Amino acid sequence: MPSVQYSITIRLEAPAKNTAVSELTSIIERAGGSVTAVDVNHSDAERVRIDLTCACTNSEHAEQIVDKLKQIEGVVVGKVSDRTFLAHLGGKLTIESKLPIRNRDDLSLIYTPGVARICEAIVKDPTDARRLTIKRNTIAVVSDGSAVLGLGNIGPLAALPVMEGKAALFKRFANIDAFPICLDTQDTEEIVRTVKAIAPVFAGINLEDISAPRCFEIEERLRAELDIPVFHDDQHGTAIVCLAALRNALKVVGKNISDVHLVMSGAGAAGTAVLKLLFAAGLKHATVADQKGIIHDGRGDIKAGSSLAWIATNTNAERKSGTLKEALVGADVFIGVSAGNLLTADDIQKMAPGSIVFALANPTPEIDPAQAAKFAAVVATGRSDFANQINNVLAFPGFFRGLLDAGANIITEKMLLAAADALATCVEADELNASYIVPSVFHADVTQRVADAVRMASKQ
Repeated sequence: MPSVQYSITIRLEAPAKNTAVSELTSIIERAGGSVTAVDVNHSDAERVRIDLTCACTNSEHAEQIVDKLKQIEGVVVGKVSDRTFLAHLGGKLTIESKLPIRNRDDLSLIYTPGVARICEAIVKDPTDARRLTIKRNTIAVVSDGSAVLGLGNIGPLAALPVMEGKAALFKRFANIDAFPICLDTQDTEEIVRTVKAIAPVFAGINLEDISAPRCFEIEERLRAELDIPVFHDDQHGTAIVCLAALRNALKVVGKNISDVHLVMSGAGAAGTAVLKLLFAAGLKHATVADQKGIIHDGRGDIKAGSSLAWIATNTNAERKSGTLKEALVGADVFIGVSAGNLLTADDIQKMAPGSIVFALANPTPEIDPAQAAKFAAVVATGRSDFANQINNVLAFPGFFRGLLDAGANIITEKMLLAAADALATCVEADELNASYIVPSVFHADVTQRVADAVRMASKQ
């Protein structure tokens, strides 16, 4: 399916005739591309210059389309621009002064000597740093690049575009100033030490794309040793949105969370956090599978005290063994936070009537959504080109907005549950249906409702 992430703009010249544009767009459409824009930027009696923008399925498909255009007699293909690379050119963030620096008076107020008075005030009362510096509204987006969604361990430099994007989303949706911090180490001790060292600048820390199980220890230790909130979005952002979506999906199919049996694929950071929050919300019956099959307390590879040990103790009461496909038989809910193409429509057919499927692996879901929809009552994915996108941007901007507004220094389970409930209510009763269980990321009220809920929960 053509996607904007593989969108290209092709500059070409063609003979000036009344069918010039339609012939070119027809060729692109027949080649499987989707023309999204046509701009004729120069024309004379004999030639016309056109910029054609089209979405492709991947990079190879884009090259095939360009090659087909080159084969047309009389058409000269010029520059081909990859719109995704253009969007990231020079990065996606800037830092700007809020105050003009026009003359000596401005300089004296903003910098020396006036700034010394502000420093002295903070020495006397360190809490003034929130009032008199960027700390009040600034967070760090911290990653070591060890578990970037869909890409794996790509390191800090290659992870930087993702962290920039996360910072841009914080600004767009919650007016929070976020700065990407990509650390050139994957040593737990060094990460903890470094984040503690930079913490004075920030009002919160958002951990991102750090591999399990290290991410659990890093988050736990930073929460214990810092006086600002630490939020691992891969865990808790995913959990919030999953719970909100599940609450509404269960309303669609007329089931209660305490009655359903859930099967989860994936026992990493996201899977563990989702499971814990669902249990806190009333889930009672769950089975989890990883690459080695169903997790149970008799498996020899599970180490005492690990996250797998917690899962083995708190799930699979029947002590089943076997494969994910076997676990899915008769289940009410499937949540996948693992890898693509694990299931088929036949597997979904074996679930209970009125089944719910959240296939969240990106970019390729555990099952093709169209195949899942043949038998599941409600289907959600992590992708933006299908209905019911389980997207963390529904949670983390509002969650941090609430934390910053409350001046909170810890994150509690009550906050997570409150955020999920607030997000779920953004879908009104008369809007709720199988294709709309979570609001759009551009829903006008999402950030504020989540922020208000988190702020209120922080007082409890």
